[in-house]
Amino acid sequence: MSKLVLPHGSQELKPLLLDGQARADELAKAEGLKRVPMTSRETSDLIMMGIGAFTPLDGFMGREDWQGVCDDYAMPTKKGLFWPIPITLSAEESYAASIAIGEEVALWDVETESIMGTMKVAEKYSIDKEHECRQVFRTVDPAHPGVQKVMEQGAVNLAGPVKVVSESYYPQMFEGIYQRPVEARKIFEERGWNTVAALQLRNPMHGSHAYLAWIAIEVCDGVYVHQLVGKLKPGDIPAEVRVKAIDALVNKYFRKDRVVQGGYPMEMRYAGPREALLHAVFRQNYGCSHLIVGRDHAGVGDYYGPFDAQKIFSEIPPDALLLRPLAMDWTFYCYECGSMASMKTCPHESKAVIDENGAYKGGARLLLSGTMLRKLMSEGKPVPPEFSKPEVIAVLKEYYDQLEEKVEVKLHGFATGTKS
Repeated sequence: MSKLVLPHGSQELKPLLLDGQARADELAKAEGLKRVPMTSRETSDLIMMGIGAFTPLDGFMGREDWQGVCDDYAMPTKKGLFWPIPITLSAEESYAASIAIGEEVALWDVETESIMGTMKVAEKYSIDKEHECRQVFRTVDPAHPGVQKVMEQGAVNLAGPVKVVSESYYPQMFEGIYQRPVEARKIFEERGWNTVAALQLRNPMHGSHAYLAWIAIEVCDGVYVHQLVGKLKPGDIPAEVRVKAIDALVNKYFRKDRVVQGGYPMEMRYAGPREALLHAVFRQNYGCSHLIVGRDHAGVGDYYGPFDAQKIFSEIPPDALLLRPLAMDWTFYCYECGSMASMKTCPHESKAVIDENGAYKGGARLLLSGTMLRKLMSEGKPVPPEFSKPEVIAVLKEYYDQLEEKVEVKLHGFATGTKS
């Protein structure tokens, strides 16, 4: 009998991915169906439903659930099931008009030019895109990458139950890292773990990430280093490079019996607090009892306060999730302490001064962030040794040295410590 936390809203995982003859039959049928083109975000959401990471969803949301999720974090059609971000599929108005209610359609991934699944259309509806953005992203600023995605959606949403026939390129490209929830749960059970803390990563693992993971291991049976291998915004480090960098750190500086690495195919929305809740939902499905929530979880720019992603867990119903957050304070390297520390433990408040050659010139706290690390590496500037382990820096230097065109990385206030 498993002692792992139950999946979200269900006694068991509910993957929608077909295999064997059922998959072959569905693919053959899909070839003759009208194709609905999907964006990369919609494709990744479909795969998450396919592997059971979005248990207990059975398809893309209709209007009532879209409204309920936006306004109340709840799906009325599933007895008020807690859900923090709409999972929807859009189409252009003229194309949606050609699709009848009750019609089966093929779900077509535009980027890979492949059939990903099928859907029986139960509903067609329009939405107030700005309302969704205000609720989910707390802004309608088109410069926000998540807002931009929503505003570029087709005018009509299509809803209905889905069948999934493909996981795209993820199992092959990220072999050994990409995992379905059932696979992660099996590993945790084989190790005899009951409590598992998930560490969300979209950046290479710098010193603060490692410090948070080590703390989590002290209070849980193990840590699940769970990195996003889906699509990111320009300037972020590609998943294959990040996987290599994280491998270099984990393999040398962690006890192998206390850490598991995994990858998941969702695309970042950069929704800050709301996305932290979505990360909690699917980490519970992966078997995690806790989620490490740092100062700017899933944020971008200055759209969210440094601890908003922690505060939101106290604003939802106490029974919304079985998974609990591990709220961590701002962490940094302190030259006075001679170690990693946090606002809760370190009494030295002065900011460390680093010259243009990466040399320490005085002060105590060296604030670490993925954004700062990317900026230093992209500009070819030296990275202070306290920022990350040399094995990680070596991997990143190799990547940045071969780039012909570099994307400018802008620092926001929370990454530099100028806002709090």
